Amino acid sequence: MSTHDFIAIGLGPYNLGLACLTEPLDELDGLFLESKPHFDWHPGMLLDSATLQTPFMADLVTLADPTSPYSFLSYLKESGRLYSFYIREIFYPVRSEYNDYCRWAAAKLRSVRFGHEVTSVEYDEGDGLYTVHAVAVATGEKTAHRARHLVLGTGTPPYVPDACQELGGDFLHNSRYLEGKAELQRKESITVVGSGQSAAEIYYDLLGDADTHGYRLNWVTRSPRFFPLEYTKLTLEMTSPEYVDYFHALPEDTRYRIEAEQKSLFKGIDAELINSIFDLLYQKSIAGPVPTRLMTNTALESASYDEAAGTYTLGLRHVEQERDFSLTTQGLVLATGYRYRPPAFLEPLHDRIRWDGHGRFDVARNYSIDVTGRGVFLQNAGTHTHSITSPDLGMGPYRNSWIIRELLGREHYPVEKAIAFQEFGAPEGVVR
Repeated sequence: MSTHDFIAIGLGPYNLGLACLTEPLDELDGLFLESKPHFDWHPGMLLDSATLQTPFMADLVTLADPTSPYSFLSYLKESGRLYSFYIREIFYPVRSEYNDYCRWAAAKLRSVRFGHEVTSVEYDEGDGLYTVHAVAVATGEKTAHRARHLVLGTGTPPYVPDACQELGGDFLHNSRYLEGKAELQRKESITVVGSGQSAAEIYYDLLGDADTHGYRLNWVTRSPRFFPLEYTKLTLEMTSPEYVDYFHALPEDTRYRIEAEQKSLFKGIDAELINSIFDLLYQKSIAGPVPTRLMTNTALESASYDEAAGTYTLGLRHVEQERDFSLTTQGLVLATGYRYRPPAFLEPLHDRIRWDGHGRFDVARNYSIDVTGRGVFLQNAGTHTHSITSPDLGMGPYRNSWIIRELLGREHYPVEKAIAFQEFGAPEGVVR
């Protein structure tokens, strides 16, 4: 059994970026294992009109290595669309285009193994190596691989609210929206539950077809209003090395409080999309009342399914008025996003992992989560330690530059230390 320098588990954009950045490095031998048969990034939400909320420079590699052959611009050049992208003058790639770009990059990499599901990971104190057990999904063949380091990039699974656990029927989580859209549109009424970008994209998509299919459409959100993603330039400086340093050094309880307050910074709705929704509602209202309801301040408290009638009854509560009411709908879409859960294969390593007082990974500044501080590294899943930089695509190359430095023992890709104009912490002494 050969020994690798590191094994990366899961192949979302962050570990795929790590694969691209380590491919040219002869000093690092990495292996990337992914259970899916090919790269697929949120396939249920690859709507024709949906774009990324970050510009094309936030690709897999550019902010670490602008000369990399795995950049988005290299992909456009090779696919013969570079000039079209230039003429388009919109710096935000179409989401399906980004997915195709990632597939293009993955196909060029020697270190990637699709169709391999990791079942458990063990650590041998004697030789200081991790053994990763996996099974080939297509054949059932069991394999084992050893490495000195691990990088976890298993992503965040879909979140279903407690009220909808064990709920029957054919309701959809937004991660499966496109596969169930045709059946959904055959229903007399559809309700979207959620507050963020996915809820807005699905509502807008369904609203456009409402006249054709004749369904009633509802959007239920707990938020007091349809919050736009805050995207001003000084706010964007919070995705900076200085802010990560500042946030990471705060007391744990303070970080958790701030994390809860920062959701609109990375879970808000694109302002242009909010305006497009209003414009479409206005356009449709010219012909008469639009069969739709947008309900803010409304929390989902309970849900039941009547199989005979084929309807859901949602128990709702208006948060500010503290008033309960119910809503009946045939179609139900839970645009409730994703929440991280430590993968089950990590259980044998439980005592080697650092945990904080809230039961989540205690992620060090260098993105490690193990007791040695340089054995197991985490991609994403660190908003409680690294703030809004954790899910930000543009910070992926920065985080990977850190991880590569830890793996090599030296800095190969320069790691920026200060880029912000503003100061996030209090200065010492007297300010003059």
